Amino acid sequence: MLADRDGLGRASEGKRVTPSGTNAKESDGRVGLQDYHRKRKFGVTPEPRGRSLDRKANQYVIQKHAARRLHYDLRLELDGVMKSWAVTKGPSLNPADKRLAVEVEDHPVAYNKFEGIIPQGEYGAGTVLIWDCGRWFPQGDPHEGLENGHLTFRLEGEKLKGLWHLIRMRRGGKTNYWLLIKGHDEWARGSKDPDILQAMPLSVASGRSLEDIAQGRGAKPGRR
Repeated sequence: MLADRDGLGRASEGKRVTPSGTNAKESDGRVGLQDYHRKRKFGVTPEPRGRSLDRKANQYVIQKHAARRLHYDLRLELDGVMKSWAVTKGPSLNPADKRLAVEVEDHPVAYNKFEGIIPQGEYGAGTVLIWDCGRWFPQGDPHEGLENGHLTFRLEGEKLKGLWHLIRMRRGGKTNYWLLIKGHDEWARGSKDPDILQAMPLSVASGRSLEDIAQGRGAKPGRR
């Protein structure tokens, strides 16, 4: 099931999470990734095993995931892992749209570069495409935002930019259900504007579609 895989006022400029360099030390992976490791057979799935990293950085990625149901996996780097949500209908640039985002297990930072096929019978089986990537900048303390159920942040991705909100449903509870909402800024769009998911469906890493990846076609020329 999808929930198993992955279930607004103006904010002042807060502290940025800044990269600490490329020589970050890896921990033994026992902190933060237990659920991720437990759910996967790494001799079968091509997904990276990965480890928790001892660093402060701010990578961001959204992966388009054609599992049992098509959805988009939002991942924000924090404390050496990728905090992750499955956004059932994908992000919207319209602030009036409240998109369900189901919080799931932390993923390793190495997962940011994963694009490929998870075999049938494995956890999350299906095709994965890197739909967007870049950097994220929390507004205020991100740990407090996650604890209090309202995380406000700015994205500087190849597709998504500007202010965004993750708001936990039934604040104060232990629910994993959040809402992903676009903030009101110059990057916001209205209901009559084109849907970015339809207008920009391809991978920012390889230029491929989900069908290209499923059929084993290589990266498009000029893509990284």
